[in-house]
Amino acid sequence: MNIPFLDNWRKRADPRLGAPPGQRAGDGAQGAWADAEGVAQLLSECELLRARALAAGVVLGDTPESLEALDQLLPRWRDDPEEMAGLGTDAGLYLGTVLVRTVPGARWAPGAYGGPVVAMGSGRRVDVLTAGHDWADTGVPELSQVYAESAGF
Repeated sequence: MNIPFLDNWRKRADPRLGAPPGQRAGDGAQGAWADAEGVAQLLSECELLRARALAAGVVLGDTPESLEALDQLLPRWRDDPEEMAGLGTDAGLYLGTVLVRTVPGARWAPGAYGGPVVAMGSGRRVDVLTAGHDWADTGVPELSQVYAESAGF
């Protein structure tokens, strides 16, 4: 999955790719994700999803209730493969944002391939990007359902 702004993080997180100036090789994974609030802010933008939701009358307030509202949207984006891919990524990042902001102990972390996952306080890792793409493609699983299962409800 190609998320352009993560490319720099991947380089910092992988010591085989070298370290940026002033950083030792091998400490990049921590350096790239150390600013938890900065990471959360960056990953919460979800511009395409927020614009489509607002056009449908849904304001995304980073709450579990907003996930339920998203689940009720008509999937008009499925007619456009390019938009569907972007919307799937945004949906996953938005799901992750809601988890990180509302579930104690949840935080963004690098996944196996450098993309973002949500690490829950229990140690479980939630692949929110896959969930977002599945939701955009087929509507299943619902974002609110993934949230409830991940949050332990």
